[in-house]
Amino acid sequence: MSKTRRDFLVLGLMLAILAVLPLVGLPGWVITYTARIMAFAICAVALDLVLGYGGMVSLGHAAFLGIGSYAAGILIAEGIEDFFIGLAAGAAAAGLYALATGAIAVRTKGVAFIMITLAFGQMAFFVANALSEYGGSDGLTLWSRATLNGTRALKSDTTLYFVILAALVASLGVVRLVTASPFGAVLRAARNNPERVTALGYDVERVRLWAYVLSAVLCGVAGVLIANLTSFVSPALMAWQRSGEFIVMVILGGAGTVWGALAGAFVVLALEEGLSLATQHWKIAFGALLVAVVLFTRGGIAGLFDRSAR
Repeated sequence: MSKTRRDFLVLGLMLAILAVLPLVGLPGWVITYTARIMAFAICAVALDLVLGYGGMVSLGHAAFLGIGSYAAGILIAEGIEDFFIGLAAGAAAAGLYALATGAIAVRTKGVAFIMITLAFGQMAFFVANALSEYGGSDGLTLWSRATLNGTRALKSDTTLYFVILAALVASLGVVRLVTASPFGAVLRAARNNPERVTALGYDVERVRLWAYVLSAVLCGVAGVLIANLTSFVSPALMAWQRSGEFIVMVILGGAGTVWGALAGAFVVLALEEGLSLATQHWKIAFGALLVAVVLFTRGGIAGLFDRSAR
């Protein structure tokens, strides 16, 4: 069996398990927590587009998640509760911020790119803290979820779960279509040898910029979903530590793979929850585990699975 076919079988199995999870009688908190993981998995999949395929290590992707959340939250607070309006606003706001900041960031590379994305992410974080009308540093509590086609269908955690699952599937599909297209081929080539790609007549900065913007749009969608799931929006969503978590998810799962980012998101967040219940010093154990993965499993979980399958 080819590697591509095997990867899609694994991805299909993972998504099938997620689809039946709410139907087997699990406690409500398990369903809600899994929905939260899926929303963050969208961000990991989005980051994988620029990190795994484009070679750009961004420490500012949490800003796009927070911008999407605040766009949806502010609309609900102002009485505009339609889910699709909030979704469009969150995606557009995150995309526009990425377009404005990415036009500068993609002119740099390496450590400079990491630092400039961190700086732009922190700018968004401090702006959110200054929004005193919408809670400031205390965050914004949403007293109701968005309406879906004029109904309160999203009030049901199960319905919202399947909406988030659909968004995750769509995000995976979009990233797959992009990476399998000529645009994706140029993006991967620019990661390996940007000088040669430029010599062939392609605008490397433009390709990287549009990949960065698309990645931000997907994070903005995840932000809208998180806002509705938790009924709360906070500047903490934009903290640089959250961006670091997304990087860990991608690397742990396997950068530039079909299902690695999804697996990485589930492993990271499940381990965080499980270890934090076992000990207050869980970060030490978690850090040691990450070091072991980096040292002994080249290519992350997806790479380890691929070698085992072969």
